[in-house]
Amino acid sequence: QVQLVESGGGLVEAGGSLRLSCTASGRTFSSSGMGWFRQAPGKDREFVAAISASTSSTAYADSVKGRFTISRDNAKNTVYLQMNSLKAEDTAVYYCAASKYAYVVATPTRPSDFGSWGQGTQVTVSS
Repeated sequence: QVQLVESGGGLVEAGGSLRLSCTASGRTFSSSGMGWFRQAPGKDREFVAAISASTSSTAYADSVKGRFTISRDNAKNTVYLQMNSLKAEDTAVYYCAASKYAYVVATPTRPSDFGSWGQGTQVTVSS
């Protein structure tokens, strides 16, 4: 099991930027696919972005393509989500997740692909 702690959320004006970080503990981080999901009030949790263990593959939701970038530093056991050109509709609690199984090249994108979740960090974009 991987323990995950997110940070970097906050309040930002529309058009601004934030960088979320997720630090993992556990020996499986370097072989785990990592992802970010978000949940807005009254809505289901939705996929945002994912990255393979080798960093060779990434995936993004259509709503964030071109604005968000996922990256990871396996030496620091940390995955990042750089969010630019933020919109009011990006307001949500953002969750970091680690895959259940090794995803060295492929990217996990379904919630059922992930076995460990962080507590979430609030991102609020004011319009």
